[in-house]
Amino acid sequence: MRSSNGTLFSAGRYTLTDRSYRVNERIRVREIRVIDGDGSQLGVMQPHEALKKARDQGLDLVEISPSAVPPVCKIMDFGKFRYEENKKEHEQRKHHKAGQIKEVKFRPTTAEHDWQVRKNRILDFLTHGYKVKAMVFHRGREMAHPEVAREKMKRLLNDKDIIALGQVESTPRMEANILLAVIAPKKGVPEPRAKGARETETGGSGGQEAKA
Repeated sequence: MRSSNGTLFSAGRYTLTDRSYRVNERIRVREIRVIDGDGSQLGVMQPHEALKKARDQGLDLVEISPSAVPPVCKIMDFGKFRYEENKKEHEQRKHHKAGQIKEVKFRPTTAEHDWQVRKNRILDFLTHGYKVKAMVFHRGREMAHPEVAREKMKRLLNDKDIIALGQVESTPRMEANILLAVIAPKKGVPEPRAKGARETETGGSGGQEAKA
């Protein structure tokens, strides 16, 4: 099914963030209150009358307040509206994530394979907009050789993949038996699209802490 402005939509409701919208012929009530594209009130009318007005302007008729009596619909470019709403939600998610810190834990004795696994976890967090606290834990006699942990941290912070996606926000420092540094996502790096995400749906994913 295509909207009046040529955008291809599937049948049914169209989802933006946590809301769904009925559009054009899918608005099946007796009467609706209509708002024009410029915000002016067009009054109460039947859906087919409002849809004709929308099509005359090359726009869509979108139900924006289904619980009102009668339901309120607006004449608009639904494709543009959907883009702006999703963009707004993306920015809100970004700001929300900016305040969250994920932790990835190493040991001075972390083997190469496990080091790579943890590095990839950090890359995944950075790609999705999270800050990461990289932590090297010492136990017992390991505290006698802090240079081992420093070398592991230096290698991590100088890794070309880490540098491509992140920037050091807090330089390495010791807190009790832990050497830690904070890596923030680099600005301008786009977030990946969720796997299997449909054009009309948004999904959420959360990372988990990687432990030694």
